[in-house]
Amino acid sequence: MAFEQIWKKDWYSILGADPSAHMSDLKQKYQKLILMYHPDKQSTDVPAETVEECIQKFIEIDQAWKILGNEETKKEYDLQQHADELRNMGPVDAQVYLEEMTWNQDDQSFSLSCRCGGKYTISKDEAEDVNLIACDTCSLVIELLHCC
Repeated sequence: MAFEQIWKKDWYSILGADPSAHMSDLKQKYQKLILMYHPDKQSTDVPAETVEECIQKFIEIDQAWKILGNEETKKEYDLQQHADELRNMGPVDAQVYLEEMTWNQDDQSFSLSCRCGGKYTISKDEAEDVNLIACDTCSLVIELLHCC
């Protein structure tokens, strides 16, 4: 599967899970589905097309688990999905350097006031990986730039 397609698929829906689901819930859903669609568990009296569909579903479920079952690839996938959502929100309103944002020691995040009165907020960890930040009250988006 092409690299771009990996990030475009909704792996959570393939497992029948919500993106906020805990790892144990994801694993449980994976195990249930992988057994249901396993080629060895299919009846021999079903049409070849149905068997092929089950095999394809089995492969998809396995790929979903390979991405969501690993903390690192799950984090990358979630960040990519979040970035795609922000890109689809609309055009970038401004480009801002991280150094221009205000640091909040209490919740370990950076923030910047939006012209609507809302805030652009990003955690310290997200600031390393995320390039687009949406306002918490309107549809404006800023692009986060990193110095040097």
